[in-house]
Amino acid sequence: MTGKLDLSYGGIVRLATTVIAVLMVIYHVWAIAFGTPEAVWFRGTHLLFAMVLLFIIHRRSGEAEGLPSALDFGLMALAVAPILYLFINYDYIVNRIFYVDDLTTADMIMGTVMTVMVLEATRRVIGWALPITALVFMFYGLFIARLEPMRMLDQLYMTTEGIFGIPLSVSASYVLIFVLFGSFMERTGTGQLFMDFAMSLTGHTAGGPGKVSCVSSALFGTISGSAVANVMVDGPITIPLMKRSGFPPHFAAGVEAVASTGGQIMPPIMGAAAFVMAEFLGVSYGQVVLWALIPAVLYYVACFSAVHFEAKRRGLVGVPREELPKLGEVMRVRGHMFLPVTAILVVMYSGFSAPMAALAGVVACFPVAALRQSTRHYVTWQNLLDACVDGARNALPVALACACAGVVIAVVTLSGLGIVFTQFVVHLSSNYLLLALVFTMIAGIVLGMGMPTTPAYIIMTALLVPAIVKFGVAIPAAHMFAFYFAILSAITPPVALAVFAAAGLAKSDLWATGLAAVRIAGTAFIIPFMFVYEPALLMIGDWPTIIMASVSATIGVMLFSAGLHGYFITHSAYWQSGLLVIAGLMLIDPHFVTDMIGVALAAIVVFTQIAAKRAAVAKIEIAVE
Repeated sequence: MTGKLDLSYGGIVRLATTVIAVLMVIYHVWAIAFGTPEAVWFRGTHLLFAMVLLFIIHRRSGEAEGLPSALDFGLMALAVAPILYLFINYDYIVNRIFYVDDLTTADMIMGTVMTVMVLEATRRVIGWALPITALVFMFYGLFIARLEPMRMLDQLYMTTEGIFGIPLSVSASYVLIFVLFGSFMERTGTGQLFMDFAMSLTGHTAGGPGKVSCVSSALFGTISGSAVANVMVDGPITIPLMKRSGFPPHFAAGVEAVASTGGQIMPPIMGAAAFVMAEFLGVSYGQVVLWALIPAVLYYVACFSAVHFEAKRRGLVGVPREELPKLGEVMRVRGHMFLPVTAILVVMYSGFSAPMAALAGVVACFPVAALRQSTRHYVTWQNLLDACVDGARNALPVALACACAGVVIAVVTLSGLGIVFTQFVVHLSSNYLLLALVFTMIAGIVLGMGMPTTPAYIIMTALLVPAIVKFGVAIPAAHMFAFYFAILSAITPPVALAVFAAAGLAKSDLWATGLAAVRIAGTAFIIPFMFVYEPALLMIGDWPTIIMASVSATIGVMLFSAGLHGYFITHSAYWQSGLLVIAGLMLIDPHFVTDMIGVALAAIVVFTQIAAKRAAVAKIEIAVE
């Protein structure tokens, strides 16, 4: 710490926040480096740190401002007490027989308090949507499924199948260290590197600032894992640039929202839900990265194409080259800051765990920043402490969301609701897979409207994924389908958090921005259906099939975007746009017959537009003569 020690109430609170955040980081780093403790201790300590920090930082209104009151400290004590109770009575907890030994009065009191405080803490940090969802499931368990209150409390609090279940384990093992890596990268100037790198590559092309948004958001999104955070970092730079180049405010905001949202599915470092998926499926994180790679590329091809064709339609040009950073200069000055990301990839693909790889990236950040004069000023003790505080604070929403999602999982598991829901979906869809997928898509978008991707995906995994697996869908495809739509909810009106953030920066209408975002990401809503029907898009199958499917889908995505934005070689008539949309759909579906139909339809548009363009040029030449 620098400067004179502030012993005012506010100064003491800030000091306590820093100390607790740093201790939280040190504990998780120690656990990764030397082996995680037993589940109850590790997950409990993770939640303990999160609860203490949360009630210091977040007021009753949920806003992270002002100073904690006596009520906040009282609630903090109530939140901490049940966790300490588990630690103190650890031998009793691990030796009792779940669902057979009755709970003591103290067990029931502590279980009730723990559940209530998890709901309150989650409400403070991410709003009402997830706590209300958890309450609805608890109501179902108690009053519809007729579960015994004692058995439900047992599942929620005394086992590792409820609040302290797999979601919280993922938050403790994976999420905090990757969020910390993002904070370290940001504090060492990597955000500026990503922006300058993207500007030097694409800024001069048609609609250049929009393409800069796509590239920089994909880069930054891989280390932030949050659509809204991505918008707030990139948006203040890219949105004004897009508006200045001629894009209307609602389109500029839509581009930024879509580009930022895709960061959660962009390897090598994806959103927190990807780690949950790896844990649920019992596979390595590297395997999830392979499954996600082609869909992520297709997502950004769609976004990039939408910007290009909209810019062409409006006659927009890029930023003059003399106003842009030079790629060689960018790499000379800040290119070394790609090394921490490289370190993660090297360690991860050398056979070490994803948390160990992230730890390697974290450890590399400040030493790498010290290598050159351009970034050496970031290397200070104060900046290091601030990075730790940022990492701990940014991990709170995921930690509490995972704990609250554990309540839902506990009820689903204990009541057998997953089986009931599976039977309901199968019956409702009349044994048609497409209908089941549509229901799952709608449920994912609705669930994700008010909550982060991770809990939305967890709930879909419990309720909906088993239903589509029952139709014969490959398990990875079913989980990726749910994951994809839990993410897309961030850009789907009426509640679209990434759109709200971008519209605020662009000062644009919310509905116009939301509709623009859906049009820009239109292809993204189709891709999940395609990889369900053709798992080659998830790199499942032989390489010739994977390559053909990828090439076909990439061309299809570009044609579909061209159709939606009314421009291909030249401005498209309505019938040409319609043919492009159909051609795109045919090519995204990677089968020989549909590909041939798509190629034929695209050829019709190409020939007619080339003819129209030549006629227009000839007309101009005649007029000039």
